[in-house]
Amino acid sequence: MSGSDLRGQSAAVHKEGFNHWPTLQTQGISVTELADDFTRAVIRMDITPENANYMGTAFGGSLFSMLDPFLVIMSLNQLGPDYVAWDKAAEIEFVSPGTGFVTATVEMPPETVAELREAAAGGKKVLRWFEIPITGPDGALVAQVRRQLYVRERRRDS
Repeated sequence: MSGSDLRGQSAAVHKEGFNHWPTLQTQGISVTELADDFTRAVIRMDITPENANYMGTAFGGSLFSMLDPFLVIMSLNQLGPDYVAWDKAAEIEFVSPGTGFVTATVEMPPETVAELREAAAGGKKVLRWFEIPITGPDGALVAQVRRQLYVRERRRDS
C-alpha cells in the first residue's frame, strides 16, 4: 500500500495503512495511536537486530525516518484539499542511545492548523518548524528532531 492510496481515508484506515507499509514495517516502526481528527500520532520503533546500528542501539536513519510522513499527512488532512504541504527541511540531534524501543508523539493541534491556514491566505508560502522528541522506555530523550513544514494554498489554474 502506498501513501497515495490513503488520501481521503479515515485516521483508522491511515493507521492500518501505515502499519502495513513496508517502508515503516521493515524498520520495526508502528503507529500506536492516530487521533480521529489527525491532531496527534504516537509512533513506536522497536529496536531489533534488523534496525540496530553497529553498537546495537537505534540506527540514526531509522530514528529519522520514523517521523517522516506524519506532519505532512496530519496537516493535509486538517487543512483540506485547497492546500499543499511538504517537508522542507529536517534535522536531528542524537542525545542518548536508544535501546529496547523508542516512541515519539507528533502533534498538530487545530490552533496550529488555523495559524497555518491564516498565514497561507492569498497564496503565501508558509515555513514552520516543529520539534519532536524521541524518547526511550524510561522517558529519557534519545533524539530531538526538528522538521520544517512548507504550506500554501493550491494554485488555481485560470
